[in-house]
Amino acid sequence: MSDYESVVRRFIEVWNETDPVARRAAIDALFTEDVRFVDPMAAVRGRAEVDGMIGGVQARFPGFVISPLGAVDGHHDQARFGWEMGLPGQEAPVAGFDVVTLAADGRVDQVLGFLDRVPAQA
Repeated sequence: MSDYESVVRRFIEVWNETDPVARRAAIDALFTEDVRFVDPMAAVRGRAEVDGMIGGVQARFPGFVISPLGAVDGHHDQARFGWEMGLPGQEAPVAGFDVVTLAADGRVDQVLGFLDRVPAQA
């Protein structure tokens, strides 16, 4: 497994961790203190804000899990990867891809997210 694949695996594990204490510990290990996370739905900075964003997504979509889509593509200090989010065993209504950049210590210092498939608004 490449370093990029390892980072992406840990990234997805963070998003799927529903225990707040375990999720925060995983966030602290994976992300730099001043991480920047921007996607069409949010723009946050710092581990606490990332934690709050993930908790908010989990509250809005209870039981949903994130799964990787396709291969991880990385070079230099950046990687991109596809993902989907939905209830296990059902077609995922949400999909997108993220680009992460890594700090010198290997932790994620920036996430740029893109949504390719989202559910219709009620």
